[in-house]
Amino acid sequence: MSLFDDFSEQITGVEAISAAVIAEVCRQRGDLWAEALRANFSELLLDIERRCYETYQREEERVGEGVIREFVTRAADAPVFRELNGFYLSLTQSRRSRAGSTFQATIKGLFRRCGYPFEEQCVVNGKPDFLIPSEAHYRNNAPDCIIFTVKRTVRERWRQIATEGVRGKALFLATIDEKVTASQAAEMLENRICLVVPANLKQTVQAYQSAPNVISFEDFFTDHLDPAMVRWRRSGVI
Repeated sequence: MSLFDDFSEQITGVEAISAAVIAEVCRQRGDLWAEALRANFSELLLDIERRCYETYQREEERVGEGVIREFVTRAADAPVFRELNGFYLSLTQSRRSRAGSTFQATIKGLFRRCGYPFEEQCVVNGKPDFLIPSEAHYRNNAPDCIIFTVKRTVRERWRQIATEGVRGKALFLATIDEKVTASQAAEMLENRICLVVPANLKQTVQAYQSAPNVISFEDFFTDHLDPAMVRWRRSGVI
């Protein structure tokens, strides 16, 4: 077993860290009800993201210190440099992967606390992160569903998910990426992709300010998800 394998076995998982931080933040703010969560979603999301990263940093140092000390003690004539070099390369790659997973886990945890129904990673037209309200309703009435995908950074990866909204009204893509250009946003609009971002990014990122397909999380709830919830309840879908 490699040094990084030892580390991976001991480090706390993304879901566990995210759940603990969400619970802590909500408790510190007076056990927030769903209405307060929705109204302050942007600020809460960024605060929780930051705290998750700080928690992971502490965990990484604690676990890393332990496995390295143990490895050096038992290494004897083993190639220490090669093993440590591979460990640090894997650690860097793991941080990037965990950042994206943490963003998704945080949104999932907050959606649940808000009382929104969804299913994850359903294989439909692609594999969106969240299918709202359910896969069963999508297969019965796809245009009535909301397809919600999460990418911490967008780059060109939005093209890979463009087909996921073919049978739905639109594809919502949540991100905290500040580097999306105006031309990229316009191209996403042509493909019926709506970017969902924290409110402060909508207000401060130049490419987002005038783009009609870039909305805040709060506007996503008010204008899209909450009206759909009313409709689904009335029709007995949820």
